Amino acid sequence: MFGKQEVKVFLEEKNIPFEWVEHKAVFTIEEMEELGLESMDEIAKNLFLRDQKGKRHFLVVVKGMKQVNLKELGEKLGTKLSFASEERLEKYMGLKKGAVTPLGILNDENCAVEVYMDEDLCKLERIGVHPNDNTASVYLSPADLLNIIKEHGNSLEVLSFT
Repeated sequence: MFGKQEVKVFLEEKNIPFEWVEHKAVFTIEEMEELGLESMDEIAKNLFLRDQKGKRHFLVVVKGMKQVNLKELGEKLGTKLSFASEERLEKYMGLKKGAVTPLGILNDENCAVEVYMDEDLCKLERIGVHPNDNTASVYLSPADLLNIIKEHGNSLEVLSFT
């Protein structure tokens, strides 16, 4: 199971450049803002969603201040979307509420979670995400983050979120 320390070791072993920032536990983008980090434009907002039957699970990663229209996204993906429960988050990504991150796919042994990344995030020099724990943020390049997801085997698509 990849927790905070395991993520750090994973990044180091893969020789992936990153910046690590420890902070108090945060559960929302608004709480992240209150930390006064200089790099709020680089912070990702992560939504863990499910389809109406609970058969498919989605991780949507967008720029922090963007709103995601679940109805429109569901139409794009051909299903009705809703937020997944904390139990599903724990089962599929080994994460707790408030710690949702694309690095959680490292705990998705069956590669069941479909990842959708905001193309605007991919244009940044670096993206800030939690390292599977909401008491730190790790900044890494979008290319490295996308490669981690692809190499793990999860499906990944870059989409435009307005």
